[in-house]
Amino acid sequence: MLKAFGSAMKTPDLRKKILFTLAIVALYRVGAQVPSPGVLLGNIKQCVKQATAGGQGDIYSLVNLFSGGALLQLSIFALGIMPYITASIIIQLLTVVIPRFELLKKEGQSGQNKLTQYTRYLTIALGVLQATGIIALARSGQLFQCDRDILANKDSIFQYSLLVLTMTAGTALIMWFGELITEKGIGNGMSLLMATSIAARIPAEGTSIASRGQIVLWAMIALSLVVIVTVVFVEQAQRRIPVQYAKKMIGRKMYGGTSTYLPLKVNQAGVIPVIFASSLLYIPQLITQLQGNSKAGPIRRFFEDYVINMSSWVHIVLYLALIIFFAYFYVAITFNPEERADEMKRYGGFIPGIRPGRPTAEYLQYVLSRITLPGALYLGVVAILPNLLMSLTGPANGQNFPFGGTAVLILVGVALETVKQIESQLQQRNYEGFLR
Repeated sequence: MLKAFGSAMKTPDLRKKILFTLAIVALYRVGAQVPSPGVLLGNIKQCVKQATAGGQGDIYSLVNLFSGGALLQLSIFALGIMPYITASIIIQLLTVVIPRFELLKKEGQSGQNKLTQYTRYLTIALGVLQATGIIALARSGQLFQCDRDILANKDSIFQYSLLVLTMTAGTALIMWFGELITEKGIGNGMSLLMATSIAARIPAEGTSIASRGQIVLWAMIALSLVVIVTVVFVEQAQRRIPVQYAKKMIGRKMYGGTSTYLPLKVNQAGVIPVIFASSLLYIPQLITQLQGNSKAGPIRRFFEDYVINMSSWVHIVLYLALIIFFAYFYVAITFNPEERADEMKRYGGFIPGIRPGRPTAEYLQYVLSRITLPGALYLGVVAILPNLLMSLTGPANGQNFPFGGTAVLILVGVALETVKQIESQLQQRNYEGFLR
């Protein structure tokens, strides 16, 4: 593996791509530490300590996960990659609902470029919306539930507008960084920036775990290794459906007659169901924050004790059920068995023992529904690991488990995809794989 890394660095154009990617990632991490104008960073740190000590450290876990801690510093990259992720998901869902978007998707590269442009516009709009909401909570003192002022002049409309503009511009810059990496670097730019943000939190969380004793530290390391091996195994798992293409006589030559397979991943939905479920469960937290410290009624107490509390078994079961539901939902709208069956029939392909056309579509739907269940259960179990640790060992241990939930799914997925790209480029140049 080290020899393959050395071979990659010795290849001039591949070395240039790797160094360019590392440079963009370094710029991204520097920007995540630069505070926005008019922000009192010292007061923010004190408020974060109070929130963590009071057990409220999980309030912004989803957004803070994708910003690498930049949200809790109100830096220029405070929104992180989250607006782009949300915009991409919305555009992908709209391709099923809006016929115009579906036509663009089928047009090839030109249509894809148009959808990418729409994603950029929607990212900016969502950036403005999220930045406005975060700054509004900061002005009202509800962002960290702290009595300290975190803005130098919270009554100034100019400063309010400047902060919103700065954070939105930071989101646009992150989006540009990701596109630069995709075009001139190695791997998918947005995914790499997302993984970088997640990895930036691991040292601090590891230090926090180590402070609780060697037994807890080694137990967490062992559990992390088990989770990583499981995720790698399931992410690589496929159900390969054999496909045979009929022979065709064109002129005097015989074409076709080849055998291949249609790969169906066990985790066909990726990490999207976890993001959907986390976002939906975040809504009650946001509503209670906006209400402030008003007198709590029985309904609000129920939501705070059972739905919002991440260590509650009601929250864990609800979280798992939502992940399973969204896994089936997302697979249903992104994989169309009828289209795949029509494509195979058009090019003379068929599944041995299955007639082309509608029987093929029904067979694909049958197989897909069977492999989606273990994939959804796998996603749910990995996602609720931090919540289970909170329930069994206390909030601190679960909150600081760095290899559970969305983090490990994204880190492992991005690592596998990046390794495959480096391997393919090495094979093009010297016919040696990344791993022997």
